[in-house]
Amino acid sequence: MDQSATLDVESLKITQEQFVLSSQSLHLQRPASDAIYPVGLYGWRKRFLYFFLLLLLVTMIVNLALTVWIIKVMNFSVNGMGNLHLDQEGIHLDGISEFLLPLYVKEIQSRGDNLLVLRSEKNVTLNARNGQGQVTGQLTVGPEAVEAQCQKLEVRSKDGRKLLFTADEQKVVMTTEKFSVTGSEGAAFGHSVETPLIQAKTSQDLRLESPTRTLTMEAPRGVDVSAAQGQLKVSSRKDIQLESTDGEILLDANTIQLGSLPLGIYTPSPSQASQEQAVYEVCVCPSGKIYLSPAEGVSTCQAMSNICLWS
Repeated sequence: MDQSATLDVESLKITQEQFVLSSQSLHLQRPASDAIYPVGLYGWRKRFLYFFLLLLLVTMIVNLALTVWIIKVMNFSVNGMGNLHLDQEGIHLDGISEFLLPLYVKEIQSRGDNLLVLRSEKNVTLNARNGQGQVTGQLTVGPEAVEAQCQKLEVRSKDGRKLLFTADEQKVVMTTEKFSVTGSEGAAFGHSVETPLIQAKTSQDLRLESPTRTLTMEAPRGVDVSAAQGQLKVSSRKDIQLESTDGEILLDANTIQLGSLPLGIYTPSPSQASQEQAVYEVCVCPSGKIYLSPAEGVSTCQAMSNICLWS
């Protein structure tokens, strides 16, 4: 048994020596090389890199400075920017604000103690659109005129309950208690005017005048022209015609005067006849012309009078 153990140990030693010899025989020596290859940036490349990094650093510093300056000037904050403030109620603008493009908002209102001013170098236009985007109403305030385009224009009182003025394509209605025209030339109407009453102020005269055409007053149930205090004067450059188709013309007064009536009988001197004659009678020609004739015991009116013949 001891002899077998000794043989095993010796065999192990021989195997180890063979392994060492085989390992030494497989070891190869690398050829030596004298060339040296440097690693890194040298020369102009290195200088260009440093210059680029310095330029990038300066650009970042200038950009940061400009950003801080813009934030300071524009007054940026958590609630808004400058005069623009955002909150739950909407947007608040303080001072003068300029919009270069169209503005779409639901409501524009000013503070309780300030006025709302819309200013433009050309005009200010407000548009109302329907669901399809079509313009249903437009208000344009320009340098020459104020134009409103809508189906119906209404002007109401301060509380919004009373309608003061309305206008559409068919008519214009004014519901105020008094309509005053204070211009020196009065009111000019191109067509007929329908009103139940035309009245002047207490201390002023009422004057209806048509300088170049006729003045016509018509009513299905009559026209009442009265002067409570003072005189009523109707004058015309040519004829004044009073016509009644189904009724009569009534002159009811204590004194009715017809001045400047011509004399119907020829006299050598009308002025002498008027001085000698004290009483005259009023005569009417078939044409309707009125003239005076000296009053005598019987009527002196003649259908063939010179006034009637030359009328």
